[in-house]
Amino acid sequence: MKLKQWGSLLLTCVLTVSLVAGCSSGDKEGGAAAESKGGGSAGGQVNETGMPIVTDKLTVTAFAGKFFANADWNNIKLWQEYEKMTNIHVQWDTVQKDNLAEKRNLLLAGGDYPEMFYASAFPRADLLKYGKQGAFLPLNDLIDKYAPNFKALMEKYPIIEKGITMPDGNIYGLPTLYDPEFNSVLYGTPWVKSEWLTKLGLKEPQTLDEFYNMLKAFKENDPNGNGQKDEIAWGAVGAAGLVNYLRGSFGLNNHGTSNIYVDTDPDSGKVRFIPTDPRYKELLQYVNKLYKDGLLEQDIMSVKSTEVDAKGMEGLIGVVDNVDPVAIYNQKGYVGLPVLKGPHGDQMFSATGSPLGNIGMFVLTDKAKNPEALMRWMDYFYGDEGIKMFFMGWKDETYKENSDGSVDYVDDIKNNPNGLNLDQAVGQYLIWPGGYYPGFVTQKYFKGAEGLPTSVDNAKKAESHVVPQDQIWPPFNFTAEEQADLTGIQTDITTYVDEMRDKFISGNASFDEWDAYVSTLQKMGLDRYIAIYQSAADRYSK
Repeated sequence: MKLKQWGSLLLTCVLTVSLVAGCSSGDKEGGAAAESKGGGSAGGQVNETGMPIVTDKLTVTAFAGKFFANADWNNIKLWQEYEKMTNIHVQWDTVQKDNLAEKRNLLLAGGDYPEMFYASAFPRADLLKYGKQGAFLPLNDLIDKYAPNFKALMEKYPIIEKGITMPDGNIYGLPTLYDPEFNSVLYGTPWVKSEWLTKLGLKEPQTLDEFYNMLKAFKENDPNGNGQKDEIAWGAVGAAGLVNYLRGSFGLNNHGTSNIYVDTDPDSGKVRFIPTDPRYKELLQYVNKLYKDGLLEQDIMSVKSTEVDAKGMEGLIGVVDNVDPVAIYNQKGYVGLPVLKGPHGDQMFSATGSPLGNIGMFVLTDKAKNPEALMRWMDYFYGDEGIKMFFMGWKDETYKENSDGSVDYVDDIKNNPNGLNLDQAVGQYLIWPGGYYPGFVTQKYFKGAEGLPTSVDNAKKAESHVVPQDQIWPPFNFTAEEQADLTGIQTDITTYVDEMRDKFISGNASFDEWDAYVSTLQKMGLDRYIAIYQSAADRYSK
């Protein structure tokens, strides 16, 4: 996803449905029927197509992270209805997602883990670790034979298979996916208050100098007309969003921001560590100038989101580093900023992520008695019918169909009579609020801020300058040896880089200390860090 301060809006994303034609649950699956190999070992024969998935009732144990602590997944309508369709009863053990990692790790450490981990957000290192130990099943053959919907997505978008395959050649988890064709969920520039531009006779900035001059005018020329200098030119929590917006203007992150500290050096063709590159220093010097001249949120490094939100709702922020302010501040009239041309002629927007979200959202363990059935159970939700049910629910009960074929939630959900917000109203029936689930985000069913027409227009404005999709890197997967080395050095390196970024911007560190900063990173093991990423990049390119 875009590297922005998403706040609570990310939690209201409605993940959606595959665009791949002919991939619903009734499609012909690629592979033999389950009766030939273990398919009838528990819960009866796995039916090759359609519903139910198994002939005899199958009971499965599962663990999941959830958004609402009081939600009872064993009695929620989604799973009750899906059980009727599939003949598979899931006994859910759930935990609120703030405690997910601790509970998940305790289950694995004690050996008392379930047949299926769902919405459990395993990091890549754990997928490889427990996969090699045998606790997690390789999913390659199961996908090939029992997951036609997901398999079709892999064939349409090669980055998926490349991104979820571990260095040992196995796939141990299924991901959250973002449709590569749904641009506004993958990228978008910050939002500028267009009426302030009009009031001050300014055009949208095209260069760094024009951007500086615009912010300065917002700060000094009273665009809200109240006779006070209460305007905030750039409003945000932290400086990362501004730095990310400007990376492409300095020719940095030419593979997107999923591996935010590395890209390819245009001169050598090798992996470049961005935070020691001279152009990164130039970028920080530019942002430092904005900070020194009072053009950024006061105390941007320490300000709380609630403080920024309060100012945003008052209409005091000229540029918002977030989703469309109409969705979070109820402020209309903001438009996406242009992609700015930098000092070396670069005009690239590189703050775009990979279509791959977390790849450890669905895992089968060695305790699964009928993995074939469970793969079919999961695959339904990568197809149109399943995802529509998962995120929209049931026609005339939770959603309505419009004359143009689009769908929308019923009024009782959008304007709940009991005062529930969207997450809470949907959460009475479905489990998507919170962002922890396997799925496929497309524009067809997306009801979050990134699906608004203004967000779509924002993405279109940046489209011609965005890093091409075939050049985007997903987060890399590492071998066990590489991961062991990274564990020892990566946290120190990235923590130090982020701390020094903020110090350079705020002036708490002088740019005269740049060489000492680089030297410190070398002592932390930077050469090994770069070598590991080079190996991962080489594997990915092959």
